Formats: sequence, structure tokens, C-alpha cells
Amino acid sequence: MTAHHADASDAATATAAGADTDGVDARLDALRGRLLADPGGVLEAVAAQTGFSLHRVVDCLPAEMRDFAPGTAAEAAMTDIAGWGTVTVLVHSADLVLECKGPLPLGQFGRGFYNLAGGSPIGGHIRLDRCTAVGFVRRPFMGSGDSCAVIFFNGDGEAMFKIFVGRDEKRQLLTDQVERFTELRARLRTPGA
Repeated sequence: MTAHHADASDAATATAAGADTDGVDARLDALRGRLLADPGGVLEAVAAQTGFSLHRVVDCLPAEMRDFAPGTAAEAAMTDIAGWGTVTVLVHSADLVLECKGPLPLGQFGRGFYNLAGGSPIGGHIRLDRCTAVGFVRRPFMGSGDSCAVIFFNGDGEAMFKIFVGRDEKRQLLTDQVERFTELRARLRTPGA
């Protein structure tokens, strides 16, 4: 099992439910079993159903499907991904799943934000300093084969945003991006995770 910090939403869930450690451990074991049997669902839905944060849910995926890097690696991850070509950036909230495809622009810090600009449909201003962990997830997704996502987590254990490896016209993952994803995951992952 990976080292996992208890994030704010998990602590609140345990406190609100009056759960003891054994109860939380039993729920986590059940979640691990569920994700082992079916790792391909919408992880945000699993988080909502179980009351755990998305980070905790990802941590319960089978070990070969996920790794984590510290939040301090977020800028390095973004810089590397800027060289991958067309990717999909996804923001998922309770009310919206917003996707934008294009090359990730190189960002720079200014006025408290990591600013993305320049010639791509992907742009904006990110509070990258709020990133506490970067997740690397490769798993089957809803019967459409593998997906590869880099997830930027905040201190509540929720996704700030996700960046997915691109697909070709036949909906297959782009081989060169899968290689870059794998290399980045190996380079940035937390030792012993």
C-alpha cells in the first residue's frame, strides 16, 4: 500500500460518521476489492458513493494502475506534458465535466497563478501552489480500453484538473504519449510508493 496522507475530506468524513479506525479500514478494504473487480468506472462517482476523497479512491486502485508524486512536482509535470502534443484537459465537478483538447502551453508563474497562454485552446490561470499531489493513473475505462491520466490533487484530496493522454482517429492511445506518460511517472513518483 502506498503512503497516503489523510486529506481534509477523509478526516471530515470519518469524524462526521463517528467512525473508528477499524470501520474506516474495513470500508477501505471493501473499496480496494470493488476497484480490483471493476477499476473502469468514473472515480468521482465512486468517491461520492463511498464518502472518500478522489485521492483516497485513486490510492485504492490496484498498485500497478497508480503512482503518486508530491505536489512540488506539479510544475515539472506540466512542463513535460507541454511537449506531448494534443492532450485532453478535464475538469470534473458535481455539475460539469468540461473537456478541452489541444497542446498544453508552457506556463509561467505570475501574480500567484501558473498562467497558460499562447496559441492553444487550452489556457487559464492555475493555483498550482495548492497542488499537494500528482497522480499517475493507467487503467481501463468504461470498456474503451486503457486511459492514462495525470491528476493534480488539492489539499482536500480532490482533482484540481486532469490531463489525459491523447487518442488517434481509431480512439487508440497515442503510443508516443504513453511512453512520455510512463517516463514521467517513473521519474516523478514518490520513492517507495
